[in-house]
Amino acid sequence: MSNAIPGVPAWLKRAHNAEHISEVLQTLAKRERTRMAARAVSRHQSNPSKRHRMSHLVSSLAANSEHVAHYSISAGSDPSNEPLNRYADIYPYDRTRVVVCPGEPNHECPNACTSGRYLNANWVRELAGGKWWIATQAPLPHTAHAFLSVILEGISPPPGSSMSNLRHVNRVRTIVQLTQNLEGGMRKAHIYFPPVEGQSWVIEPGPEDRQDHPIQVTLTRSQTLDHAHCIQSVVTLQALSLTRVPVGEPVVFQHLLYASWPDHGVPAREDREGLLHFARIVDEANRDLSLYIGIADLDPNPPIMVNCSAGVGRTGAFIALCSLLRHYRLLSPPTAQETKIPPLPPSPLGPLPEELQEDMVAQEIDSLREQRPGMVQRDDQVIMIYETLIAAFASSGAGEDDA
Repeated sequence: MSNAIPGVPAWLKRAHNAEHISEVLQTLAKRERTRMAARAVSRHQSNPSKRHRMSHLVSSLAANSEHVAHYSISAGSDPSNEPLNRYADIYPYDRTRVVVCPGEPNHECPNACTSGRYLNANWVRELAGGKWWIATQAPLPHTAHAFLSVILEGISPPPGSSMSNLRHVNRVRTIVQLTQNLEGGMRKAHIYFPPVEGQSWVIEPGPEDRQDHPIQVTLTRSQTLDHAHCIQSVVTLQALSLTRVPVGEPVVFQHLLYASWPDHGVPAREDREGLLHFARIVDEANRDLSLYIGIADLDPNPPIMVNCSAGVGRTGAFIALCSLLRHYRLLSPPTAQETKIPPLPPSPLGPLPEELQEDMVAQEIDSLREQRPGMVQRDDQVIMIYETLIAAFASSGAGEDDA
């Protein structure tokens, strides 16, 4: 199919065959198994229960000390943080995890901050596109306050980034949700803002965060965009004192819910065009400064926070797709600041095999899995990235035949 579409890069034409796809899936799975073994040892060290000791006996045979240190998940698997994880097998890597920092508005928290609040979230950067994202699990009732504090409070900066003002200049202004709140009768995401325009809720801090301010959450406006299978909402946050008096200035963000991506699956082929529309709406919304008139020096394209339910499968596939769309100018290109970011550190597993060196989908997925465990969780999600990227070229005619 791809050979008949003008503008499809040469590597994507060569990649779109069953033998190559099989090699990609096997190679990526093998490398992720090595990471999993290292994570299992790290988890055992943080929580040495009998069950974990048994997994340690197996995983330690396949994990060396360098891998264990690099792929450590000690914070997420610490018993004190276990209740804050939505799933018992999804923990953030320590070296890229997002820490919600305490303190006054000018407080700066180093990336290695251990005194901040735990959130099951990682900084991840697009390999091809260069953009920073926060990949996170969907909120639980007792983690919704920490989740919203990513926007309202300070957080640890991305590793290797020059961002230093995540309370103001580089503040997250867009949240992308790739799961329905309920799917198949199962709760996949906790609802943290009201469904009626003008209505407000108060989100209380969790039991371990009682020193933090309650947050008033108001739905300012909402609209359904049928062509993108999307609900786009504007939400206002306001910190409150214990007596419910506003503290500081209100903060506004946009929430974009994509409604056609089933759990443990991929959007149907007839919905792929809508997914591409959705990716462009996310990009445009994040660059929209019309809600912030009078606020100077804002980052024109700040980090985006994205979640599905676990924050790995659908979340990873969407970031990978956006990265490649951005690289080929099918989304807005990265800002000047983003193009100056140094390369991501090399994997201790070494590079992908030579036959996959030109395959940008394989490279992108492997890079994302270095930054958050299990990104792009399913084989059909990997294949969907190839197919949707080809569809994007087909609809736009962009790209170079010899790229």
